[in-house]
Amino acid sequence: MHVTMAATTVLTRWVSFYAITGTAAASLTGLQFVVIALVAQIRPAKSGGGIDAFSTPTIVHFGTVLLLSAVLCAPWEGLWCVAALIAVCGAAGIGYTGLVSWRARRVTEYSLVLEDWLWHIVLPLTAHLLLLAAGLTLVPRPAGALFVIAAAALLLLFIGIHNAWDTVTFLVIQRLEAELRDEDRRDPPAG
Repeated sequence: MHVTMAATTVLTRWVSFYAITGTAAASLTGLQFVVIALVAQIRPAKSGGGIDAFSTPTIVHFGTVLLLSAVLCAPWEGLWCVAALIAVCGAAGIGYTGLVSWRARRVTEYSLVLEDWLWHIVLPLTAHLLLLAAGLTLVPRPAGALFVIAAAALLLLFIGIHNAWDTVTFLVIQRLEAELRDEDRRDPPAG
């Protein structure tokens, strides 16, 4: 009974935080679907794996924050199940970041620059390492671990926001440049 009360008390303090981050993640996921549908109309036909490398991870980041919010707001009897789910989430995210890195290197139309490596690989890897570590330390040190989980959730949320914006602006600029090239071909300079 004492362990159940302690777990409930510790997790209850975070309900408002995760209600906010979970709502933000769900809303941004929905917005990302709308944006992708709109961008699909202006995107060049050949993608070369760019969606798998750049857009899908954004949805995964938002989904991870939503999952963390659900796990940490659920009425658990103790912290062991929560700790295991957080650790598994972190480990899965580490593996997924490796897959994203592999996919990003295979994209032929675009080569990653330092900023891309940071936002698409290094920062997500950091967030998932934090989740793994927090999951492994949640039971013995819940207060500190819960702050680490919150930091990782916010980091994933901001990574998703940054990467969604970066992808959309890249695609819009790419389309505008293509339209300018087409316009120049149709109307060659006089002379």
